[in-house]
Amino acid sequence: MDWCVPGCCTAERDISGPRTVSGPEQGSLTVQCPYASSWKTYNKWWCQGAGWSSCRILVQTSAEEQKVKRGRVSITDDQINFLIMVTMEDLRMSDADVYWCGIERTGIDLGVKVQVTIDPASTSVEETSFFTTVINVNVR
Repeated sequence: MDWCVPGCCTAERDISGPRTVSGPEQGSLTVQCPYASSWKTYNKWWCQGAGWSSCRILVQTSAEEQKVKRGRVSITDDQINFLIMVTMEDLRMSDADVYWCGIERTGIDLGVKVQVTIDPASTSVEETSFFTTVINVNVR
């Protein structure tokens, strides 16, 4: 896979995606990245890391495999609607990072940057009160 510096590789008409997405800790989130129909048969990928040239591919499709799941992350290449869909499950605070939706091609890959944020799980404290009843019994 070839890489490029950010900004030179994303042609807006070729692939796009949300700038930011968020999901709840211990929940899931789905990212949708539409792409041009001309990229239908190309491999699609999802990688993690702020640097385009150093991001780590977490999941990748191939022409034969249009849905791939690896660990808590899955990628689906919807070749009818020309849409890359990535789902991240069982979210952790450490999943907050920069990710890239991408299309593998000869030369420089296409990619779009997505900032993922994780909302902390709400911790509800259950208050339990214990009441003590005192009964005075006078015995004569």
